[in-house]
Amino acid sequence: MLYYVTLGANDEKKAHAFYTAVLAPLGIVPIGEHGGFGHQGGEAFLWIGKPFDGKPATFGNGTMVAFRAPSRAAVDRFHALCLANGGSDEGAPGLRKYAPDWYGAYARDPDGNKLTAVSRD
Repeated sequence: MLYYVTLGANDEKKAHAFYTAVLAPLGIVPIGEHGGFGHQGGEAFLWIGKPFDGKPATFGNGTMVAFRAPSRAAVDRFHALCLANGGSDEGAPGLRKYAPDWYGAYARDPDGNKLTAVSRD
């Protein structure tokens, strides 16, 4: 359904290092030369970079990007790596009320963008 999502970053090198670390357990890897990330065999991409208008990057209130995780262990690792790489906690890994098998974790990247990883195994 989605082709790509773009998140703004004020420090592209720091953001690239953050996303390279936290997305690895989910099988999402850096691609291309312009701050993009993708999943091998997947269609959707995540782009990280400075806003085109040259203004500072800000996060959207109510905006969140959710990543599919291959396992609960990958969700746990994603959350731990977010915190270890300058992100902040928005909800520790665990089962959620959305469905009996909905296991997720929530964090913010260093620029304040809200992220989640979810496993439904």
